Amino acid sequence: MKKWIWLMLLALMAVAVVGSRGSTFFEQRPSPTIVERIPLETPQPQAEARKVNIALQVSTDKLLTHIQKLNFQRYTTTERSLTRTYITTELRKLGWKPKLEKFSEGVNIFAERPGTNKAAKAILVGAHYDTVAFSPGADDNGSGVAVVLEVARLLGSRSTPRTLQLAFFDKEEAGLLGSQAFVSKKARLQNLGGAIVMDMVGYACYTSGCQKYPPGLPVTPPSDKGDFLAVVGDTEHLPLLNAFQNSQNIPSTAPNKEESNLPSVLTLPIPLKGLLTPDTLRSDHAPFWYQGVGAVLVTDTANLRTPHYHKPTDVPATIERSFFTGAAQIVVNATTALLEKTEVLETQPPS
Repeated sequence: MKKWIWLMLLALMAVAVVGSRGSTFFEQRPSPTIVERIPLETPQPQAEARKVNIALQVSTDKLLTHIQKLNFQRYTTTERSLTRTYITTELRKLGWKPKLEKFSEGVNIFAERPGTNKAAKAILVGAHYDTVAFSPGADDNGSGVAVVLEVARLLGSRSTPRTLQLAFFDKEEAGLLGSQAFVSKKARLQNLGGAIVMDMVGYACYTSGCQKYPPGLPVTPPSDKGDFLAVVGDTEHLPLLNAFQNSQNIPSTAPNKEESNLPSVLTLPIPLKGLLTPDTLRSDHAPFWYQGVGAVLVTDTANLRTPHYHKPTDVPATIERSFFTGAAQIVVNATTALLEKTEVLETQPPS
């Protein structure tokens, strides 16, 4: 009985962020007129990114350049082909050998850098590259694509025990079709220890009340400001989720977290593969859960925070530079830590 009580409490925590179907991370809204320039609510100037390891420090300029280069609707066959050309060209510049993997509705991109320990399972970092119609998708999901490319730059030549895999999924907006096709190849899942999936990591707001939540929450919201990064994972693979809790160790040069430029991280462990909270299944991490592979969704909470979700106004000018850089650094830190370890990522029973 105690086990079910804990499961229900965890489910209630998940509801605090994802809410009901009418106010989910991925609710589509009508499209307004395109706005060329939109003022941002920006916090006080901070350092570009915390120096955990100077060789592994993300570049704000490179991140934003990727978003600018992808500043177009990526919905039609031609547009998605142009996007794949950009991604594969960038990967080849960094020494990767990307492969195009066709499925009936689209094309995924996959690349791999082998680790030094063949017995250690791989870590996958991925994001979808398509958009809805009429949206250039700077945050959804140019931001995720940019971070995967930055992971490729920083970790592509780094020797680690675990293998690093990269995936760029097609047709997420059509119903997770690309990630479903990806996990349908059972042989590749045998050596996959966990997946990190990003879907919107570039928007923040810093005024009271700008972060929305469903009414009648059973728990106290972490903040009424949209200044945190949410990481959603399954309870069967808590070590994968815990890697993000541990991704904010403050270096000696930064006396406090504010000066380190990293946003707070809200980790949400979801029980029963989202059975009690189906709205936590609406991105490319979900197909991995249902194949028994641990996966986390890293997000800025989408329409619960940004007014530009699935709209023509989701343009590069709306990306919050400081938050985006910090979010990318957190992903790099967590990925690096996971690649360096060889422990299993499944949740272990209490001893």
